[in-house]
Amino acid sequence: MIKKRILFAVLPLLYLTSCNMENPLLTESPYPYGAPQFDKIRNEHYLPAFKTGIDEAKAEVDAIVANPDAPDFENTIEALEYRGRTLNRVSGIFYNLMEADTDEEMQAIAEEVAPLMTAYSMYVSLNKPLFERVKAVYLKKDSLDLAPDQARLLEETYKSFTRNGANLSDADKELYSRYSEELSLATLAFGKNVLAATNAYSLHLTDSADLAGLPPYVVDMAAMAAKEKGLDGWVITLDYPSFGPFMKFSARRDLRKEVYTAYMTRAVGGEYDNTGIVRKIVDLRIKIAQLLGYRTYAEYALEEKMAKTPETVDAFLDELLEPTLPFARKEIAEILSYAKENGFEDDELKSWDFSYWSEKFREARYDLNEEQLKPYFQLESCIDAAFSLANRLYGLTFTEIHDVPVYHKDVKVYDVKDAEGNHKALFYADFFPRASKRGGAWMTDFRGQCIYNGVEERPLISIVTNFTKPTDSDPSLLTHGEFTTLLHEFGHSLHGMLAEGRYPTMTGTSVARDFVELPSQIMENWAYEPEFLNTFARHYKTGEVIPSSLIEKIAATKNYLAGYSQVGQLRYGIMDMTWHSLTELPEEGTVDFETRTVEPLTIIKGIEGSAFSPSFTHIFSGGYAAGYYSYKWSEVLSADAYSLFKEKGIFNKDVADSFRDNILSKGDSEDPAELYRRFRGHNPEPEALMEQLGLVERK
Repeated sequence: MIKKRILFAVLPLLYLTSCNMENPLLTESPYPYGAPQFDKIRNEHYLPAFKTGIDEAKAEVDAIVANPDAPDFENTIEALEYRGRTLNRVSGIFYNLMEADTDEEMQAIAEEVAPLMTAYSMYVSLNKPLFERVKAVYLKKDSLDLAPDQARLLEETYKSFTRNGANLSDADKELYSRYSEELSLATLAFGKNVLAATNAYSLHLTDSADLAGLPPYVVDMAAMAAKEKGLDGWVITLDYPSFGPFMKFSARRDLRKEVYTAYMTRAVGGEYDNTGIVRKIVDLRIKIAQLLGYRTYAEYALEEKMAKTPETVDAFLDELLEPTLPFARKEIAEILSYAKENGFEDDELKSWDFSYWSEKFREARYDLNEEQLKPYFQLESCIDAAFSLANRLYGLTFTEIHDVPVYHKDVKVYDVKDAEGNHKALFYADFFPRASKRGGAWMTDFRGQCIYNGVEERPLISIVTNFTKPTDSDPSLLTHGEFTTLLHEFGHSLHGMLAEGRYPTMTGTSVARDFVELPSQIMENWAYEPEFLNTFARHYKTGEVIPSSLIEKIAATKNYLAGYSQVGQLRYGIMDMTWHSLTELPEEGTVDFETRTVEPLTIIKGIEGSAFSPSFTHIFSGGYAAGYYSYKWSEVLSADAYSLFKEKGIFNKDVADSFRDNILSKGDSEDPAELYRRFRGHNPEPEALMEQLGLVERK
């Protein structure tokens, strides 16, 4: 997943009060490459820094409007693009730490800042004289001698104003501002509740009989979690490195049901209830979209994506769903049959049974389990492997440095250089779960790449995950799935590191949501390649290279449960599109509406009264509204793109150079469909993904 903060383009610092001179968010960093001053930043610095940044940015907007010269590309479009340097720096740090290392004070600051940021956004987008200048330049675009990236910036700037209320009446502008502020606060509240609900639950075990079936690493991790809470025994939490293995290995069906129920009812009722907030967010998005002249929020959101329309997305999801369902049902039937042969007494699998019995079946069918694999995937080796892959493909080197501060002791920083020794990025890596970090994995940046006043600023890239922590007896050992996640997020990071361009809103990962997952998903393919795995996967105790028999089993299990997994992803995508294709709120509550929507796609019964929408952070607080389909859309691109590597060689330098030059470095400087065709030579087809996943009938 990628988390993109709101990007405010930049200008030099205009002024500092004597009070602000001591604020590390308002001074240029003395550290290499402008690394943030995490050693000096405190919570009390954020609010005054935001206020100063907003004041400066508004002054820069006022200067554009007051410019007596006729509007042109440089004094209007470029000036807008390069406004708000201070605000960009402050928001880049604050909003990233809100996800990775938050606390109640930061959450309160975010709630206070939200209306200020919304008001500033409205100050720009609803500024009539400013829009008149932009429009004046836009209307003479055909007579301007603009470079391709400049022409695209002009086009996107004009569309941004029209899509953000510039053509509304004064009364409707007031409504738009109010709705936008309410939406900002609602999405903040949603994310805050999910984190709090996740942290609020834990299963405290004191009887060793309750650990039946759990591998030693899961037991050790649970013991460490208990120790951190000052408890005896073992603790299971809803953080995925704890929850996932427990559901997969625990032989105690009653405890699996309890933990699964807690997970699936996070933020459903109780102190951290999000069911009403879901409806509020959806309602506000409907109102905003209709105010801007669209029937639905999906129509509004998709206009700027590769897919363009809800009809295209719906057809795409259906095209994948129909042939996948039979495979998924067959997989479930096979697992149920196996479970019954091995003591399962019910007539159907429940949701809290599936992970357990599917893992048992996988072990039996392929003679492979996580305990066999984890010793070969020590985190440090996996990191080195990702770096080595980036070196072989793109000539990058990564050197850990210790002369820049970090925001948490777990974070490591690397200086990234190209084959000629030129600095490309700082890379921050934050791998382990904690109460102050939300779940999942994502890439973002503290600063993107751009060229300002003829000087290039290279990016400050961040990757955040929730991998298995080291225990008292073992280092951090990843599952193969976690290693695949590492490569995925590292692919996003390469997209940011290899950015080349002038304009901050058009470089790196600032691309259409259904294109941004291509660089990440293509990297996952290497996780199954013997030619790559045997270069680094060594037993952390003996140093033994992973046996070829295990690599063959990894490759053989690549498409295990491919149908079931794809139906699960499509359910999320369809639920997202259903919420955002509404023209008005349904009469049913959140849980009932979700249940009715996904019932035809439900292949294993869940918990009555549960729902995933109240904890669906991707679409309700993470920027993927009407965009969750993009994971599957990008998987199609990835499958088709990787087939060229398979044809020419998985380390082929010519293919890698073409992927870097046409995809990774280009950002949003050109239409993504054209960039893809330039790399691959043709448009992608969904059949490429179905073939890669083995979801085609063999004749």
